[in-house]
Amino acid sequence: MSTGDLSGVLATIGDTPLVALDRVVPIAGVQVFAKMEKFNPGGSVKDRTALHMLRGKIQAGELVPGRSVVVESTSGNLGVGLAQLCAYFGLELICVVDTRTTAQSVALLRAYGAEVEVVSAPRGDLLGARIARVRELVALLPDAFWPNQYENPLNAAAHERTMAEIVTALDGRVDYLFCSVGTGGTLRGCADHIRDHGLATKLVAVDAAGSAIFHTPTEERLIPGHGAGRRPPLVDVGVVSEVVHVTDLECVRACRLLVAREAILAGGSSGATVSALGKLRHRIPAGSRCVLVFPDDGNRYLDTIYSDSWVLEHFGEVPEVKTRPLTAAR
Repeated sequence: MSTGDLSGVLATIGDTPLVALDRVVPIAGVQVFAKMEKFNPGGSVKDRTALHMLRGKIQAGELVPGRSVVVESTSGNLGVGLAQLCAYFGLELICVVDTRTTAQSVALLRAYGAEVEVVSAPRGDLLGARIARVRELVALLPDAFWPNQYENPLNAAAHERTMAEIVTALDGRVDYLFCSVGTGGTLRGCADHIRDHGLATKLVAVDAAGSAIFHTPTEERLIPGHGAGRRPPLVDVGVVSEVVHVTDLECVRACRLLVAREAILAGGSSGATVSALGKLRHRIPAGSRCVLVFPDDGNRYLDTIYSDSWVLEHFGEVPEVKTRPLTAAR
């Protein structure tokens, strides 16, 4: 869906830059790029999703300011994207988050005027707890609309454009795409574009070790954004060339390495893709082009991934990452 006819801040959604990564995981003869979704106005790839899921309803008059209430479950970024749209169009929004959602994300939601409900789950299924509360609210509130990012095909459709932008920027050749998986929308949309245009791109799904999307979780998951307590319906295992699981500690290390070597402050799921690239580096042929989707900025993780005290509390002493000299990095 084109945003060319949008006005104001919403017209800046999409067309995010593709940045060369020369230092963070140098691989001889291989080009590595990052799709920098932090440059969307709400700060993440989820701005695309939010716009795609709400725009048609607004244009059709099904979402009416002063009457309609949008209700959604979110780990943070989609909520911010929805809050931005709802603020622009004068719609009420209730976001159901959980105890793993960062304080910065909650503060952003409230700054945009969204109502925030925080749920917990004694048995650890935070996604299930969020969805259960959303269902309760939709049943209670007249004129409530649940976009349901986990099953809404418009979530995936939004990211066909994401892949199209990547392909265009690289003159039609992308050999590997590393994509972190949460709802599965970005993965599915990119896969649909790859299939529909007959591309030879190998799609690498990056998941958390503490996630149940592709395997039985091996640890507790602390970092939001990628991974889930169950496999969302949008996830199509058949489109994936390979799945790479990343632990929270590996994610933290990669995020800090990214800052040290590339001066890019990125979120946890971006670090996960960097870690995954490192794990596959010896299997990627010379001459390949690799693209990593960086879903968001690191400013929402300042109290976690980038906090020395938080890292010490959860992982103990972690060796400090130093920037390599440029000659060595290349």
